[in-house]
Amino acid sequence: MLARNWDNAIADHKTYGSVDAQHRLFAELRRDDPVHWTQPDGHRPFWTISKYADIIEIERQADRFINQPRTKLLSIEFESKVREAMNGKPMLVRALPQMDNPDHSKYQKLTHAWFQPRHMRTLADRMDALAKESVDRLCAMGGECDFYNDIAIYYPLRVLMTILGLPAEDEQRLLKITQAYFGGGDPEMQQGADLIDATMAYVDYFKGVARERRENPKDDVATVIATSEIDGKPIGEFEAYSYYVALASAGHDTTSATIAGGLLALIQNPDAMARLQSEPDLLPEAAEEMVRWVSPVKHFFRTAAADYEIRGKKIKAGDSLFISYPSGNRDEEAFDRPFEFIPDRSPNRHLGFGFGIHACIGRHLAKAEIVAFFRELLRRIDHVELAGNPAWTETSFLGGLKRLPVRCTTR
Repeated sequence: MLARNWDNAIADHKTYGSVDAQHRLFAELRRDDPVHWTQPDGHRPFWTISKYADIIEIERQADRFINQPRTKLLSIEFESKVREAMNGKPMLVRALPQMDNPDHSKYQKLTHAWFQPRHMRTLADRMDALAKESVDRLCAMGGECDFYNDIAIYYPLRVLMTILGLPAEDEQRLLKITQAYFGGGDPEMQQGADLIDATMAYVDYFKGVARERRENPKDDVATVIATSEIDGKPIGEFEAYSYYVALASAGHDTTSATIAGGLLALIQNPDAMARLQSEPDLLPEAAEEMVRWVSPVKHFFRTAAADYEIRGKKIKAGDSLFISYPSGNRDEEAFDRPFEFIPDRSPNRHLGFGFGIHACIGRHLAKAEIVAFFRELLRRIDHVELAGNPAWTETSFLGGLKRLPVRCTTR
């Protein structure tokens, strides 16, 4: 593929609607130009980083490669719309993915304890109950459904709503906003709403949540955020609603994408499914492999704070770097048989949760959810197969399957 075609393909949402096309593109980049100067039509230029070792090198140096001011790929036209909507600010939200130290460390500490393994154990019964409800729903549908839209999108959302302390009647509202927020360029997912509209809908919702929690505090994450202080002062409104948006959106969508993509991987690898059914103790390792396999976060940007050299390429201060996590997770030099789904892969130092200080704060929660869900599902089904063609969301940022029609028989 010519470099110019690479450039436009990297930025094109449609590339990510075809898993095969995405992996072919980044395999070429890893082989021929792993640190690639990218100038797609309608976008500001950036370096595309496709090799695992280079991603690790960058992510280990959070002081040299910072999050601000560019965190995700947007067209020049859309960047202008964001600044107009946000009175000159370059970002719609300012949460952990948009922060650098010292702010990143301060804001991460606010909810850090809630997402550690110790707290996950206190949620175990609730996750098990929600997993059972999800499989009950599958069984009640006669074993045939669109697994992503009927099952996978609800389970992690309900877990997250439990942690945030949000009422069950708000589920459909939050689900609709989240799908629009992560719709990327996919007309099926955004359904007429763009990223700005979805963000504002989130803001409106969480402003009400924060106000209610300040008046009536509870033992939940929503209260922690609403009543927190940074440097001895109440958290700013912009940062508070940004925190809510980041937790409610990314924490839900990444896990639902991994659960759906994980089931597809098991359908396509029946030996792996049979092994997990007979050896459920392997599920923690399988959950990690599902995250590597799906890699729901397609990229984040970093900005070089100073001149730097990678593989002989001179990165200038101020240059943007597009970090491709799915590419790193398929790197032939980092993983044995990277294009095979291996449920007990070890070691499995994947990049699906990021790396370094910016590793996903909810990674322990996500893994616990995946394990609980598949433990229940694999215990109760005999066989599962595709009942139609899967389809992936056309987004360069975050997502996975948008349809997964399946047919299964239960025990």
